Amino acid sequence: MSSHLPGQVRGSSGLTLFNAATPDAAEDALLHCCGSRRWAHRVAAHRPYPDLDALLAAADEAAYDLSRADLTEALADEFPAELHRDALPAAHLALAAAQDEYERTFGYAFLICLDDHPAEEHPDQVLEALHRRMANDPEEERTIAAEELRRLARGRLLALVGALVGAGVLMASAASAPGPPTGVGVRPNWAGSDLSDSPSVPV
Repeated sequence: MSSHLPGQVRGSSGLTLFNAATPDAAEDALLHCCGSRRWAHRVAAHRPYPDLDALLAAADEAAYDLSRADLTEALADEFPAELHRDALPAAHLALAAAQDEYERTFGYAFLICLDDHPAEEHPDQVLEALHRRMANDPEEERTIAAEELRRLARGRLLALVGALVGAGVLMASAASAPGPPTGVGVRPNWAGSDLSDSPSVPV
């Protein structure tokens, strides 16, 4: 279901609508950016934000302060990356095999933020990073995964705020989200927005 925001005005800024959302609606939407309930509660609780920089700074601070249990919760909520459906079958098989090995080794989905890379480089970047990071010890890789999650959460948060522009509604319940997402670091879309919640695109 969707929660209507109080005093909504069509064409209002996404940040204004986010600031005006009920605590439950804001936290539930934030869980689509990062699966830590403590992170979502903390970012929602510090509203209103005067600008996007302040929102992103709060999101970063909350990400840096995640406890080990919080990070475990967030990583468990992530989905592995998928190649674009037009990619060669051999590429799909190679990625699936590499991700399976990664998850068996580390216990959570492989995360990578590719916001700084053009879409055509994503398949090679994902596979290269997967093979390289398999050599890490568990604690080193956990630190890297936490940083990738922080970067992905920023992109998803920006997309969430952008999706609210002119919409006047904020998805309230993760239970109403679509099925497993596709793409690098992509999570379920917000209601009716046709949104990939990271600037990254499917690879």
